[in-house]
Amino acid sequence: MIFEPGRLGQSRSDLAEALRSLRKRAGRTQTWLARRCNMSQTKISNMESGKLVPAIVDVELVLEALGPGDPTASQILELVRTANTEWQDHWTSRRRGLDKKQNELARLESVTTEFRFFLLSAITGLLATPEYIRASIADVPGDQSRTIAKKLQRQSVLYDSSKTFTFLLTEQAVRWPLLPPLAMAMQLDRIASASRIPSVRVGIIPLAGHVPEMPLNTFTVYDRRIVTVETGTGALVLRDHRDVNAYREDFERYEPYAMFGAECLELLNEWSGIFTRQRK
Repeated sequence: MIFEPGRLGQSRSDLAEALRSLRKRAGRTQTWLARRCNMSQTKISNMESGKLVPAIVDVELVLEALGPGDPTASQILELVRTANTEWQDHWTSRRRGLDKKQNELARLESVTTEFRFFLLSAITGLLATPEYIRASIADVPGDQSRTIAKKLQRQSVLYDSSKTFTFLLTEQAVRWPLLPPLAMAMQLDRIASASRIPSVRVGIIPLAGHVPEMPLNTFTVYDRRIVTVETGTGALVLRDHRDVNAYREDFERYEPYAMFGAECLELLNEWSGIFTRQRK
């Protein structure tokens, strides 16, 4: 699928119009369609008005009910796939304020029970020290104290026993010297400490050995509902179940190459010691 970020919002209104037109051509009411698809009439209405972006499975049910042979069915499926893709560029996020982005993440984390983080080149805020967070947004102008405070506040979600977290970090992500040596040693100690939380699993993929995979991006999978993919200029938010499943499968392929538990702690302690000695 090829899309332009500027078309994402338009695709949602196009999808709503296409669903409405399909139902009317079939001569069916919203009430009939709702019963046939085991949905509420309000949900059908919101899908057709653009107030709700439907999931792929919802649209597949509608197409099945109204006639899968309709010539516009393939176009509608393309529209729903695009409508379930969101582009969040860094410049817009910075204009709005990075603290507002933290509020959005906190809301997403509050309704998620199973987290999978694949960290290719940097440490996520949930595992970061204040110094690391500050350095990671140093290029953003203005006072970032509120953003730092909210990032640290979000870390409390790690102690929610109803949730589970798996962090896969490459050796590059762990050892990249974003901070001076002593501060990096403290950052690695922070990761080690977080790995001891019962609901948290931390795995490190070392550079030594053979990994017949080549990851391209940092990504996070939230349950089976959403995946966010980080790029150099922003993030893609994908809700299509095929995309989410594809990234879950990627995660599962990388996981066997990671070191967990005592082996992970041994690596962190070794690298922390190297940073500490560099200070002397």
